[in-house]
Amino acid sequence: MPLSAPRLWAVVLAACAGQFLVVLDVSVVNVALPSMRDTLALSETGLQWVVNAYTLTFSGLMLLGGRAADLFGRKKVFLAGLALFTAASLAGGLAQEPWHLLAARGIQGMGAAILAPATLTLLTTSVPEGPARTKAIATWSAVGAGGGAAGGLVGGVLTDALSWRWVLLINVPIGALVVAAAAVWLTESREETVRRLDVPGALLVTLGLGAVAYGIVRTDSAGWAAPSALGPLVAGLVLLGLFVLAEARSPEPLVPLRLFRNRAVSAANAAIFINGLAMFAMWYFLSLYTQNVLGYTPLQAGFALVPHSLTIVLGSKVAPLLMARMGERYLAVVGAAMAGLGYLWQGTMDAQGEYVTAILGPGVVMALGAGLAATPLATIATATEKPGEAGLLSGLFGTGRTMGGALGLAVLSTAAAARTGGRHDAASLAAGYGMAFSVGAVLLGACTLFMLAALPRTLKRAPVVPEREPAPAPELP
Repeated sequence: MPLSAPRLWAVVLAACAGQFLVVLDVSVVNVALPSMRDTLALSETGLQWVVNAYTLTFSGLMLLGGRAADLFGRKKVFLAGLALFTAASLAGGLAQEPWHLLAARGIQGMGAAILAPATLTLLTTSVPEGPARTKAIATWSAVGAGGGAAGGLVGGVLTDALSWRWVLLINVPIGALVVAAAAVWLTESREETVRRLDVPGALLVTLGLGAVAYGIVRTDSAGWAAPSALGPLVAGLVLLGLFVLAEARSPEPLVPLRLFRNRAVSAANAAIFINGLAMFAMWYFLSLYTQNVLGYTPLQAGFALVPHSLTIVLGSKVAPLLMARMGERYLAVVGAAMAGLGYLWQGTMDAQGEYVTAILGPGVVMALGAGLAATPLATIATATEKPGEAGLLSGLFGTGRTMGGALGLAVLSTAAAARTGGRHDAASLAAGYGMAFSVGAVLLGACTLFMLAALPRTLKRAPVVPEREPAPAPELP
């Protein structure tokens, strides 16, 4: 039975609000990092973990969150995830010690991992097929892109006008309002075929990647052979190996290994992981460069990065038109190569950089390349002859991209710290940030060559089955 118009709007608004908060909190803290460091006496390593504590738990538990929504009910899981995310935002905003903030960010990531998959499944299970669902999903996608694009600006405005604490506290009234509205208006649904959760798999992959990232960060101060660096690296690799064994033996694995027998799936996910190693850190280092080296205020830094966000959105919108002309494989290669050239340009930054040549120019090239590459890679990674696998492949793609970003931030931050050599003058910091972008350019160059060799020229897709005329649904403007 179709939902009434008010209830349909409640589903769409709740799903979009949850998606906006989840995506926003990936990027909103970047501009606030220098202020966080000054208030809480955070180290450079601590600054990285303000970002990574969120992204590692978010990406590592995302597939588990999607399965939990199917098993326990989408409404129940949505409310639980949003409540946990909101409570962790409050704790982070009130943090008095570095570990308070890092713990809160990790719990935020857990809440986001529970919440994010439920936002889309709420739409696809509540809104009837046809024009209404198409518009609802388009709105959800646009809100997600807007959350990522708005992160830097929102963070700059809140940090400059109020305090860095408000980049987290702003989630509290919004989250509380959405929880109250969703509890009243949403209806429950679940998938009867899902029988169990692969909790061991989710914990192994999250802890494994976290240990590897920590070990990489420790190499800068302790060296590669030191037990404090080598121990976490080895432990992380062992945990990731156990994750593969657990998935191979699980009757309902978090990540079915059979998917990787498909060349398109395995190659595209490897490519997006390598892309993520470089791309994710762009916002982090540009935020630090604008404030620590060029002396921008948080608000100025937020405005400075707006063209980058808009260019990524533009690249993503133009990509489907170009894919029709040149194909997914070649557009992904062109996008990664363009981003790599932007990274090389950005790597020449110095302490006297001008906005147009040191931030805007290279930033637009990097962002346009990122936008052009992401859409064809997502298309290749989710192409399947089995319609029932589409959701799983989408989740796998998103997880790989976010995990690559978290690990890449650790790698590039270590490269930057090695080049800086413990010095904190503007010239040394600029040289360190430039080194991070130069290493990113090497990663993107390697990814370009890999995609040329590994990505398939043609895709196998699910056959299109004509649908019956859908039942009338309330109209969405």
